[in-house]
Amino acid sequence: MAYEENIKKLHNTVESQILIQDISENGTVSIKVYNERTKKIWNEALEPFEKIKLWEGATPGYDSRDLLQPEPYLVFIPAGGESQGKDTILIAHGGGFESRTGAEGINVADYFHKAGYNTAVLCYRLEPYSRFDAIADMQRAIRQLRNWSRELGIGEKIAVMGFSAGGMLSGNCSTHFDYGNPDSVDEVERFACRPDAAVIGYGAMSGVSFPLPFGMVERDYKMGKTREERLYLATEKNIKSDTPPMFIWQTLSDDGRHGMCLAKALQDAEIPYELHIFQPGVHGLAMADGENGPRMDIPHVARWGELCMEWFDEIGFRCKGDC
Repeated sequence: MAYEENIKKLHNTVESQILIQDISENGTVSIKVYNERTKKIWNEALEPFEKIKLWEGATPGYDSRDLLQPEPYLVFIPAGGESQGKDTILIAHGGGFESRTGAEGINVADYFHKAGYNTAVLCYRLEPYSRFDAIADMQRAIRQLRNWSRELGIGEKIAVMGFSAGGMLSGNCSTHFDYGNPDSVDEVERFACRPDAAVIGYGAMSGVSFPLPFGMVERDYKMGKTREERLYLATEKNIKSDTPPMFIWQTLSDDGRHGMCLAKALQDAEIPYELHIFQPGVHGLAMADGENGPRMDIPHVARWGELCMEWFDEIGFRCKGDC
């Protein structure tokens, strides 16, 4: 299988630390320079990997407006060994829908791959594309993984896992989905885009239940241009009876109301969930193992990975060897 080579490339990329940026430097350069730098670093780091394009032909709505953004794709990393039929985690990095935070993509994939899971890292569209384009990318990635399940040797269960903006994206795709169109001329669109589980790391889930987070104002538009869009993008306002189970974690620094508000909506709808709000920590922890900045090594918070795997087991989401 060609994608077996991605295992070695994954480990080499993590060891090289090419994707790690000291977030304490964020305020020393302009936002535009920082965003361009993260995209260039991401492109360089992921260039060696075998990729799966989300659309075989032209990506709908994609053009040359940002030359640092390739057409959306995913990088699949098989669990290796006896991974046939095992489940897959689709991982979405953060970056405020403007930049790419490598430690929330490749490094997280490495952690869960070593634990025995099939993983896939999503490269979704950022500004100047819209958040709705990013949602379409993740929905298509879920369908594409199911379409490729036989070739990849994976099961049909797919969990979405995201951090910051990626967490918001995972929440959106866990509340806005369909079960496929059997009559579509596009075979990929015949597959469901409903994830089987969602792991949401410090996402700003709501733009309507309380004041906008991180000093955002209405004109930022990341939470929606109109009230209708803000309601659509607020995960807690779109919980349905078939919403998948969710594992939610964050720290107090990211306003615990985001996790609690979402958990309440899930509880009201009797959707299984688990919620962890850790006291220490700052935004952007990823695995909280120190690989995303000098203040990011917090062993207490780092336990979220272990807790998440226990939760996966609880809901019947399996990795290699049914770990």
